[in-house]
Amino acid sequence: MRHHAFVIEAEAEAGIAAAKEYANNELRITNYGGNPDVVILKYGLLSVEEARRIAEIAAGKPFAGEHKVVIIAASRVYHEAQNALLKVFEEPPPGTYLFLVLPATGSLLPTLRSRVQILQQERESARMIYHTSTDNADYPDSDGYRKSIISGPAEEFMKGSKEKRSAIVKRLTSGKDEEERRELRDEALAIVNGIEAASYAACEGQTFTKQAALLSDIAILRGYLHDRSAPVKMILEHLSIVTPDVRGKG
Repeated sequence: MRHHAFVIEAEAEAGIAAAKEYANNELRITNYGGNPDVVILKYGLLSVEEARRIAEIAAGKPFAGEHKVVIIAASRVYHEAQNALLKVFEEPPPGTYLFLVLPATGSLLPTLRSRVQILQQERESARMIYHTSTDNADYPDSDGYRKSIISGPAEEFMKGSKEKRSAIVKRLTSGKDEEERRELRDEALAIVNGIEAASYAACEGQTFTKQAALLSDIAILRGYLHDRSAPVKMILEHLSIVTPDVRGKG
């Protein structure tokens, strides 16, 4: 039985292109000529109100054919929004296929993850190859890809002294309004993702056990950061303590 709900781990444009390619190759649904049954929605932060609107859009009947594709690309999705998507992702209307594009799947709630098929991305030469995956890996197996997502803020945090890390934590938790706090939280997430990528890269030639505890903490902390009421300061302070000092390395 074919799945009707998918998650693609990629940046927005690459993920949207991959969703179109998958729909064309596997579902025989094309986007040529501005097909009205291929709906593309882009968000920075996907709110619960927008998630409800997506459910309404998905519930509509196809205009031109028997099938409809709804592609949702978001940088972040609040847990409340994921809960609002549960029903439509579990039972999309007949003939409707849903694609959720996220830069990292580690923020997915287990309840939503269990209702989708993960399409993971690999890079081979200039081609984009997608395959289904049932494991919980948050990143493709390419070391180059992992290194590429270590952002400047993440590198600064990892190489910083105790005092420098404390200053970064203070800055990231000093937002004056909702918009600024949202931007700072995005930067905090970039730091968490970067530390995770660096931890995976550090596993090369070592036993995974040396990084397992840190990776476990990161998986939990990142999930909390996607909760609107998360104690960001406490999360970052804990991360500051458990992340190894890498000054002078790399």
